[in-house]
Amino acid sequence: MPASAFDAPASLDTADTEMSVLGRRAKRAATLLAGTSGAERNDALLAAAELLEAATDEVLAANDVDVAAAQAAGTSETLVDRLRLDSGRIAAMAAGLRSVEALADPVGQVVDGWTRPNGLEIERVRVPLGVVAIIYESRPNVTSDAFGLCLKSGNAAFLRGSSAALVSNKAIAGALRQGVAKVGLPADALVLVEDTGHEAAAEFMRLREYIDCLIPRGGPALIASVLANATVPYVIDGDGNCHIYVDADADLDMAADIVANAKLSRPSVCNAAESLVVHADIAAEFLPQVVRELAEVEFVGDAAAQSLVPQIAPATPADFSTEFLALKMSVAVVDDLDAAIEHIDRHGSGHSEAIVTRSLAAAQEFTRRVDAAAVLVNASTRFVDGEEFGFGAEIGISTQKLHARGPMGLEQLTTTKFVVTGEGHTRG
Repeated sequence: MPASAFDAPASLDTADTEMSVLGRRAKRAATLLAGTSGAERNDALLAAAELLEAATDEVLAANDVDVAAAQAAGTSETLVDRLRLDSGRIAAMAAGLRSVEALADPVGQVVDGWTRPNGLEIERVRVPLGVVAIIYESRPNVTSDAFGLCLKSGNAAFLRGSSAALVSNKAIAGALRQGVAKVGLPADALVLVEDTGHEAAAEFMRLREYIDCLIPRGGPALIASVLANATVPYVIDGDGNCHIYVDADADLDMAADIVANAKLSRPSVCNAAESLVVHADIAAEFLPQVVRELAEVEFVGDAAAQSLVPQIAPATPADFSTEFLALKMSVAVVDDLDAAIEHIDRHGSGHSEAIVTRSLAAAQEFTRRVDAAAVLVNASTRFVDGEEFGFGAEIGISTQKLHARGPMGLEQLTTTKFVVTGEGHTRG
């Protein structure tokens, strides 16, 4: 497609600071992208990956500014590490764009179709959402990841990162926009909001005229702000207070391995297990085993758990509903499967819940009754991930029910429309 087909600038115009102006730019780009082919969007992804790698020195210099500011402000090393980039991480971001390019194009897929008795042909076809707005916190790699998934699925990415990563995000967005423009697509396929103030964030969440779907990626404070301020449709990438229920019929060695993987492999992510629920019939044998094998974990539990293992400290009422994102885990002992499901329903966040059991009946009852985006049988909650599910990549994990639930890949960044074909049909 020739570059003259679009008049969007190749880089962000610093004069365009009003949120509504940015929204109009993203909306126009989305309209233009809807008319592009998968091959054109793939070319843009590859060009963006190439220019991102070429800009490694500039991106690292920008990231140094953000990291230095974060350290001077006393930011924890964990958060600084999320913010920090190196040449390997930038190469991984470019590789991620190339991986997305290689995925199947969801746009134009015919989901189903049928012919009515009168000969009218009806098809339901997958199409882009339009403008996908994403508000996110420190990780600058999200700028590249979100852009890639949005572009592949034919959407404009309207991004608002945090103040902590602003200099990095501007450098990354500049390279990606140049890549898109290089192949003749609108640079405004990625629009970055540079105003990171609270008022600007609230205005961003209210651009109903321009935003088709908002996806927040961050902690409880960000989610609370979206719930309080957003008037645009949104998909909540929410907390992951994930439970593992060890049933009376569980293989206890298997259960210990699953709990260890779900808690220890990466404690700071949303699909890590936070809560352990154990059937009373096997608690006296299993709890000492799991506490011993997960010696680095701080366990807090109910009275029954404490009576069985002295190392388990008392849990506060809030502990059972908390996403710790750390080496800490709540423990509850229950009398039966019904009590386990009741506990999960009361304290869970709707993300991922697992049962370990050799009983088919218990597994079926658990999967039928537990209300969560993902329910697992004899498997770690850490598998609830777009790549592990075979989606290739994800933009988040939805804990709500409309329009997406669970890991959100390319398909979840589309909607459908009906295409109806007749031969002069009129309705009597």
